[in-house]
Amino acid sequence: MTPETPVARHDPGAFDLTRDVAPGLPLTLVEQWRASGRTAADARRLLGAHVTTGYSVVSDSAGLTRLSRSLGLLEVLALIDGPKRLLHAYGTAAGGRAVGVWAADNAQMFHPASTGADVLLSALLRTQDEIVRRCRVRIGVGVHHGSFYDLDGGLYGAEADAVEVLAENHTEGGEIAVTEAVAERLPAGHGFVLHRKDVPGVTGGPLRAVYRVLDGPRAGKAVSGDGAARYPIPYSAAFYEDLLRLERAPEDAGLAATLAERHLRERTVVLVERGEADAGDRGVVTESVTRSVDRSAAGTGDGGSEAAILRELDLSVAMRETGLRLLPPAGAVEIKVAGPLGIYLFDEPAAAARFARDLRAALAEAGMTCRIGVDTGPVLAGPTPGGGWDVAGAPVNLASKMAQDLAAPGLVCLSEAVGAHTGLDGFTLARHTVSGVDMTFYQG
Repeated sequence: MTPETPVARHDPGAFDLTRDVAPGLPLTLVEQWRASGRTAADARRLLGAHVTTGYSVVSDSAGLTRLSRSLGLLEVLALIDGPKRLLHAYGTAAGGRAVGVWAADNAQMFHPASTGADVLLSALLRTQDEIVRRCRVRIGVGVHHGSFYDLDGGLYGAEADAVEVLAENHTEGGEIAVTEAVAERLPAGHGFVLHRKDVPGVTGGPLRAVYRVLDGPRAGKAVSGDGAARYPIPYSAAFYEDLLRLERAPEDAGLAATLAERHLRERTVVLVERGEADAGDRGVVTESVTRSVDRSAAGTGDGGSEAAILRELDLSVAMRETGLRLLPPAGAVEIKVAGPLGIYLFDEPAAAARFARDLRAALAEAGMTCRIGVDTGPVLAGPTPGGGWDVAGAPVNLASKMAQDLAAPGLVCLSEAVGAHTGLDGFTLARHTVSGVDMTFYQG
């Protein structure tokens, strides 16, 4: 991560990507699915070995939009590190384990079913107290007890998705929101103060009722969050040590500038959001993609939801295979494919724009729609300690907003900065305002 350019101010919301799934795809499971008959019974059999029951604890930061208007990328990364360290320290002390890679501002813990609900809530209340006392950023937390599919370290399934939506879209800074299944597991005379929380689109679904935890007993043993046990960081060890230096000296503008020069580089981000496959379209990447769509999409009885999970994983693997086939041999890297999202990093904007158009055409040939956003600028990117790559910065945010918030299915969106480096035949200028930010880009 040798520097090429100084830090640039990043746009608000640059840390909003969903990151609770595992950094890699469960390729062995998908291979088994493709080799099976792809029926509901096959789905139950394959996923049955991966069922786990316990608590999913998901957090999301609040207040970043205001802070990010005046701070650089590394300064914001330093701010969101503190709450993650405390959540991990108290969570592991209560018997939990980290889920996935804690990129962006999101974090997730899993606690086994043997954990007392009172023990878990006491730890979370203490965590929120310490975050208020020690950190400038607040987090909202969602907690659900249920059954999940543990696939390569990530939690999947309807209940896993629902608690993520609860935490990311329906909690405020400092809040702990628990589901009915958690409240039911509190012992008599528990001492916690719960208040019913109406959450449109969530209440009554897999999570049933939702409650805010207003007060209650705190975990008695204080932990610093500065011990040797670290949450699964998405950075190299060298960069993380520098980030801790910046966290300890937040007012040192000179240090922030020095670290930005050391770690940020100009790169181009391609972000792809895959839509559903159309089994009626001609051409498929693999025969199994179409066959799995045919059989699992029609399933409405037992095993239908399991088949839907495997179908989605199959499509994600197919998208990954297509992207890797089209990547140039030099000057580009796949960052990740997780769920319907794929992220790629390029040295040159023109090469990134060509790849985006080629990938769209290849996915369409395979019967899959997509929306793609491409932007260029200073980013933090590099290999993670657990393998794979990760990237953060304004170009990720802008590419995400173009692809996920603004583009119609089948469109490629190029920022003005990317458009200056590539041909724009077939593209038209578009202007939109998203989250109070005026955006001008090309789409076609």
